[in-house]
Amino acid sequence: VQLQASGGGLVQAGGSLRLSCAASGRTTFSGYTVGWFRQAPGREREFVAAIRWSGGNTYHADSVKGRFTISKDYAKNTAYLQMNSLKPEDTANYYCAAGRPIASTVRADGSYYYWGQGTQVTVSS
Repeated sequence: VQLQASGGGLVQAGGSLRLSCAASGRTTFSGYTVGWFRQAPGREREFVAAIRWSGGNTYHADSVKGRFTISKDYAKNTAYLQMNSLKPEDTANYYCAAGRPIASTVRADGSYYYWGQGTQVTVSS
């Protein structure tokens, strides 16, 4: 599975961005869970959100609940991360990934096999 992440940028605190993660070429997310992770300079990569491609169960980190929403578009074979009420501490490089984690490991980056390139999100205060 080849992943293409996009949608990052510079935004003021309180603003919004929508990130996209597309499966490129003839690949598909069918049977996978798609996750978003982020990594800020000097910090470890952390889980942000994930969605089951079949069934649609979603998972969000406590730090983003109520502000970020993960969703999917079957027809476009694309997952989205809608980010609202952005804060300076959300500044990071955001990565999308695909894997087949069980419920207890959906937040672990080691559960994901395929990774896209990062897209930078910068939130100014």
